[in-house]
Amino acid sequence: MKRWMLLCLSLLVLAGCTPAATQDKGEEKKLSVVTTVFPAYDWVRELVGEDNQNVDITWLMNSGVDVHSYQPTVDDLVTISNCDVLVYVGGESESWMKEALAQGGKEGRVVVNLMEALGEGVKEEEPLPGLDDDHDHDHEEDHEHEADEHIWLSLKHAVTLTQTLAQTLGQVDPEHAQSYLDAQKTYQAKLEQLDQDYQSMVQGAKYDTVLFCDRFPFRYLLDDYGIHYYAAFSGCSAETEASFETVAFLAKTLQGLDLPCVLTIEGNDGSLARTVWENTSQNKQTVSQLNALQAVTQQQAQQGLTYLSAMEENLQVLTKALNGEG
Repeated sequence: MKRWMLLCLSLLVLAGCTPAATQDKGEEKKLSVVTTVFPAYDWVRELVGEDNQNVDITWLMNSGVDVHSYQPTVDDLVTISNCDVLVYVGGESESWMKEALAQGGKEGRVVVNLMEALGEGVKEEEPLPGLDDDHDHDHEEDHEHEADEHIWLSLKHAVTLTQTLAQTLGQVDPEHAQSYLDAQKTYQAKLEQLDQDYQSMVQGAKYDTVLFCDRFPFRYLLDDYGIHYYAAFSGCSAETEASFETVAFLAKTLQGLDLPCVLTIEGNDGSLARTVWENTSQNKQTVSQLNALQAVTQQQAQQGLTYLSAMEENLQVLTKALNGEG
């Protein structure tokens, strides 16, 4: 991996030495914004507007690959080097970015690390009840003090981060600074309304607990509204094999709390969920999916998927899960 990255970065440097011919022909230069994950891409898209003529937005992780598995191509690294504004999350899954940034970039390039911008709002992954001690001990060194990078799954954080992005765009492009700020205010109102909808739903819900038979990227979302949770894994690593002890604990918890639904994340085949509820006496639970927005495709975005639409759909899923609806 190191050798591959060094080769890519060497090619990046060479590519960066070649000026773009089109910029010398009197064409109006557009602001180049590069984002890694879909939520950041969609936020920038909202701020600049659909009909903008002055900003080009590049979304690197648009193939549907899970953000935890993504590795940049040489073209991606060149794009990062040549952009005006780079927006990335800054978590463990983007550890490759450190080497990419160390190679320098376009003069005046502005880099936005969203986790750094959020500051104390970033949470650390924590052990969840029922995960077997042997599993936690085996991976304690790898996961100790690891920050939870799924910051976009908090509507409250989305407000803060879009404010940061609007201010950054305005600093780089002063001519359109006010339009970015105005767009952010409009978008913030939508985020805050959806946030209120979540709060109202939880206040009137029959249940206050959900159970994930899957990886767990939803700590921010559930903590925002005081929803209790159990999960097969503490975080969202690529690991998907739950131990016998974990399955038994989840089944016991599911039955003990008489929960009507088990949850997974998008793309999961539901096999672990079925195993868990088949080990309860009722076998009556349904399986529903929440969208963590970490494996979005370009086609989905073109067909109308947005950050807000995904979070609205998640609200509907949680409404059913917390009220025992099928």
